[in-house]
Amino acid sequence: MTGAPWPPEVAAAFALHLVAGDEGEPVELGMVFVDGALYVRAFRGPRSQWFQAAVALGRGHVRIGPLERDVFLSHHTGDSAAIDAAYHAKYGGDSTLIDNPRARSATLRIDPA
Repeated sequence: MTGAPWPPEVAAAFALHLVAGDEGEPVELGMVFVDGALYVRAFRGPRSQWFQAAVALGRGHVRIGPLERDVFLSHHTGDSAAIDAAYHAKYGGDSTLIDNPRARSATLRIDPA
């Protein structure tokens, strides 16, 4: 079960800071919303330490601008076309860092706890 939905103003944020689990250094990540769901990707792919920790622990904490929230983390393995399009629309040419098979295989959905 998830908590309150994301407030609309966070969609405009350029990036978020994620900590997997309860401790650790936050990782700054580009983020996109698709149909109200929040997604991030590991540009280094599924071998990224933060991504492995996020999948293994399934929970964490995010900061998006002034908003801080505990979250549930899940590996997204479904269709990625809409997520790809959202990254292209938001980040333009910089989206090539996260629009490739390696990064696509390390897509994480973030839901409010």
